[in-house]
Amino acid sequence: MSYSQASNDEGREPTTESVRREYPQGPIPSAHAVVVREGKALLVRRANPPNKGRWSAPGGMVRLGETVQDAARREAREECGIEIEPEGLVTVLDSIVDGRDGRVQYHYVVIYLLARHIGGEVQPSSDAAEARWVTKEELDGLDMHPLARRAVQQALEMAGESPGSQGVRSPSIGGQS
Repeated sequence: MSYSQASNDEGREPTTESVRREYPQGPIPSAHAVVVREGKALLVRRANPPNKGRWSAPGGMVRLGETVQDAARREAREECGIEIEPEGLVTVLDSIVDGRDGRVQYHYVVIYLLARHIGGEVQPSSDAAEARWVTKEELDGLDMHPLARRAVQQALEMAGESPGSQGVRSPSIGGQS
């Protein structure tokens, strides 16, 4: 089902539940917030496939009619119980997993945004089995998809934070500065 043409039986716009994640008909957009605070990035350990048990930045599917920034805010709230403010684009990557039959089993276009923590205490829930703040040096010791690791490393470099610093320096997104 395509995002622009699909509808359910009642004629309403599709939700994320109507998008087939496994063996999709097309790539699925996903927004991830690399939340940086005091030189550390917030990571979650995934509770569900396709990356169950692996660490990544909080994030998930962009819903129809939702901006990438709003999706990142929603996912951080749902997975970690915190409020964030996206500050800039880190990178856009493809995560493609082939199935045993040779067909594409999963295909996500993963949009990583650098974000600032603006409120709330981290409490993992939803798709996150665990959440914690990590330094760049700790990334190599975690079970992470290589592309996720690279995106988090880039975000930490972009943030240019040192311990105690609160600022996040990055390019603006969506024409905002």
